[in-house]
Amino acid sequence: MPQDHYFSAEPASPSELRERRVVLAGRSVTVQTAGGIFSPDGIDKGTAVLLRHAPAPPSTGTFLDLGCGWGPLALTLALHSPDATVHAVDVNQRALDLVRRNAAALGCAVATGTPDEVPGDTAYDLIWSNPPIRVGKAVLHEMMRTWLPRLAPSGQAWLVVQKNLGADSLQKWLASEFPDLAVDRPATSGGFRLIRVARP
Repeated sequence: MPQDHYFSAEPASPSELRERRVVLAGRSVTVQTAGGIFSPDGIDKGTAVLLRHAPAPPSTGTFLDLGCGWGPLALTLALHSPDATVHAVDVNQRALDLVRRNAAALGCAVATGTPDEVPGDTAYDLIWSNPPIRVGKAVLHEMMRTWLPRLAPSGQAWLVVQKNLGADSLQKWLASEFPDLAVDRPATSGGFRLIRVARP
């Protein structure tokens, strides 16, 4: 399985850009994607499960799309909650460039950056993520250790993970690793688990 979309890539040239019609926050919109990122042909099945089953985001707060790709989750958050602060984080520079392009085209505000560019004291009311499971458990667990402790009081993280790629074992690990957080599975759909991690 190619993994180049997990790592840094140069922004796409104009000839590499692709237009795709997708539905975000109940609106049919045109976005730009490109090769060398996750799911360049549109909204992948896992992200669609999260968008379908996660509750609507609050009208205000600080939100995070962790591992944003071209931005379907971040753009949905920003379109749905224009008064919120939305951060889109990825290690892939091409993905971040596409999020910036798409946010500008859709008239919404999304702050983009690599993990190292986000201030460590930023607290999040909501985290949405289709995490990069194929990078391996060590990297995935480090991501969770880095970002889940940043949940604000009453904050929630919603993670979508394919069942046959270890969703159940990840849920058990999260519950063990973060005893101060509540971990459950509100939905299962199309071979994907939706895991909620909440700060009481």
